[in-house]
Amino acid sequence: MSLLGALRTGTSGMNAQSNRISTIAENVQNAGTTGYKKVSTEFSSLLIEPTAGGNYNSGAVDTVVRRQINGDGPTSTTNSGSDLAISGDGFFVVRDSSNVSYLTRAGNFVKDGPTGNYKNAAGFTLMGYSLANGEPVPTVNSLSGMVPVNVETLGMKAKGSTTASFTGNLDSTAAAVPAADALPTGAAYTKKTSVETYDTLGKAIKLDVYLTKTDENKWTALVYDASVPGSFPATPMGTTNLTFTDGKLPAGTTVTLAAPTGSTATITTVNLSALTQNAATTSFAGKADGFAASAPTSAEFAADGTVYAVYEDGSKVAAFKVPLATVASPDNLTPKAGNVFETSNTSGTVQVGFAGQPGFGNLKTGALEQSNVDVSAELTAMIESQTVYTANSKVFMTSNEMLDTLMTLKR
Repeated sequence: MSLLGALRTGTSGMNAQSNRISTIAENVQNAGTTGYKKVSTEFSSLLIEPTAGGNYNSGAVDTVVRRQINGDGPTSTTNSGSDLAISGDGFFVVRDSSNVSYLTRAGNFVKDGPTGNYKNAAGFTLMGYSLANGEPVPTVNSLSGMVPVNVETLGMKAKGSTTASFTGNLDSTAAAVPAADALPTGAAYTKKTSVETYDTLGKAIKLDVYLTKTDENKWTALVYDASVPGSFPATPMGTTNLTFTDGKLPAGTTVTLAAPTGSTATITTVNLSALTQNAATTSFAGKADGFAASAPTSAEFAADGTVYAVYEDGSKVAAFKVPLATVASPDNLTPKAGNVFETSNTSGTVQVGFAGQPGFGNLKTGALEQSNVDVSAELTAMIESQTVYTANSKVFMTSNEMLDTLMTLKR
C-alpha cells in the first residue's frame, strides 16, 4: 500500500537525518581535538520495484558513515619541542597499555613521569626505532622492531677530556723570576691558574697551570695534575716556552701533556695561543672538552624523526628515530577510541618509512595538526539536516493521518 510506503519513507528519512546530526555533533565537539579527522554521513537511495497497476511504492534512504582521514588539518605552532605534526601522508605509530599498535595523527606528545615514555593526550605511547646499533632498517610492511621513545633508558654517560684552552692576558710589566728560583726545580712562579677536566669515567681532574716570566716577552708554562701527590713541583705533565711578539703568541701554541704515573687523566693538549701579553692586569678564563658522568634530562626531536637524548651538560646523543606509517586507502582505516586507527581489509597493509622519503609526508617539530573540521560548514549542515528532518516528520504525520482516515472509511 502506497500510504504504508510513505510512512516507511518518512521514518527512513528521519533516521537518516538523525545519523547525520550525530556525526555533526561529533565533529563540532572534536573541532579542537589535535589530529581529529571529520566524520560525515553519506546518503544513498533504496528503491522498490513498481507493482502491476501503476501503484508507486516509495523507497527509502540508506546512510553510510565515512571519515575524512586523508585530509590534512591546519598546522599550528606550539612552545613544546616534543609536539609533532605531519604534513602529507603518514601516521605516527603508537601503542596502548596492552602493547597493541595503532596509527594516529595526534602528535601532542609529552614525557610521562612514571615511565619516561612520550605519550599523547589520549595516553598512547610514541614508538620508534632504537639507534643503539646504528641506523635502523625497518620491515616496510610491519610495525615490529619498534620500542617506546624513552631517553631515560640510555642511562648515564661520560666523556674524557682531550683538550683544554685558555684565554686572557699576562701582565707585561711583571718582574722576571731568576732561572735558579723558577719552576720546576725551584718554587717561584709568576701566576697560577687551573682548569677542570674529566677522565673517561667522568671523574673530575684539576689541572694546575703555572706561568713564569723568565725574560722580556718570554714565559714558561708548566702543567700539573693536581690530584697526583708529589708531582709538584718536580714532575709536570708538560711544559713549553712562550715568546710573545707584539703581545701575541704564534698560532697553535700548545702544551703537549703526558699523564704522570698514577693519573687517570686522558687530556693530551692545553692550548695557550689565545693568551696575550699587555701592560694590564693578569687574568684568565679556561675551558676543557669532555664532561662528567651525567644522565639524560630531556629529548630533542628533529625534522627527520631523529630523537636526541640531551644530557645535563648539554651534550646530545642520537637515541631513536620516529617512523611514519601509511596505507593505500587511509579513509578506510577503522577508527578507535582515543583518535587512533587500525588497518582493515579495505585500507591496505601498513607501509613503514621515514619523514621526507617518497610516499611519506614531512615532519614538523614544535607544531600540531589541528582538526580538519570546518565548524561553519557543520553548523550549516546542522540547519539543513534539521529542516529535512522536520519535512520528513510532516510526511510521516500526514501519511499516518491519511491512513487513519482510510481505516475509518473501511469500518
